[in-house]
Amino acid sequence: RPGLALCAGCGGRIQDPFLLRVSPDLEWHVACLKCAECGQPLDETCTCFLRDGKAYCKRDYSRLFGIKCAQCRAAFSSSDLVMRARDQVYHLECFRCAACGRQLLPGDQFCLRERDLLCRADHGPP
Repeated sequence: RPGLALCAGCGGRIQDPFLLRVSPDLEWHVACLKCAECGQPLDETCTCFLRDGKAYCKRDYSRLFGIKCAQCRAAFSSSDLVMRARDQVYHLECFRCAACGRQLLPGDQFCLRERDLLCRADHGPP
């Protein structure tokens, strides 16, 4: 469809023999498809993520929109082991008692007071 498509990046008509289609309704000139945050060119060799009509590289998409650890606020990598407490997600090493600093392991009893994790010894009997 060269000549009929409008570039989602610059808004111009795509007259080039090649275009990049990221979703069924968004197409770019090859030179216009770049990460909206860092400007890294995005082509058929890398993963591209869309949000609100903007394209992002994997690193920036994860940093801006990915789930972050409730303790350290860093993003998770795909290989990270996590712990959950209600709607909060933690790196395994960040899942610690706020009072004594002891790492809480799977099976340990704890409570969540406000946003603080407390081990059984520090939150008292149930």
